[in-house]
This record gives sequence, structure tokens and C-alpha cells, in this order.
Amino acid sequence: MEEQTKTRPTPAQTRYLSLGLEQAGGKLPLFDRDGQRVRPATIRACLDAGWCEKWYENPIRRDWLVCKLTERGKSAVKGGLIV
Repeated sequence: MEEQTKTRPTPAQTRYLSLGLEQAGGKLPLFDRDGQRVRPATIRACLDAGWCEKWYENPIRRDWLVCKLTERGKSAVKGGLIV
């Protein structure tokens, strides 16, 4: 029987993902509440875990990762274990 790994977002990932709970469509901002840019590594880790997905390509700033929260991400932020 294959063992399943249960994963929770780190505090930084949780702060980032929680910002999408308040936005229409779960849009995740590029900047935090203090006006600081969210680290791309944090966004990529959330993408890799399936907690968010790319929303669209920014034609002006192609290096910006514009994402939205997934149902899996909402569950992770609200304290559910992700299997």
C-alpha cells in the first residue's frame, strides 16, 4: 500500500493564499498587505502544490505570476490537510 503524504502550506504560503479568499474569483495579488512583492518562490511552491493556478499572462510584465486560488488552496488555508 502506497503511503500518502499530507501537506500544509508554510506560514508565508498561507499568508499569500489567504489574500485570495477576499478577492473575486480568488485572484491572488502580486503584493502583500504591506505593499511588498510576494516572493516568486512562494508563488511557484503554491503552484506546484496545486493551491493556486495561473490566471493569465501579464502582457506587460511576463515575469509576474498572476494566479488565482484553487479549491484545494482554499481547503489548505482553512486548515484542511491536503492529501
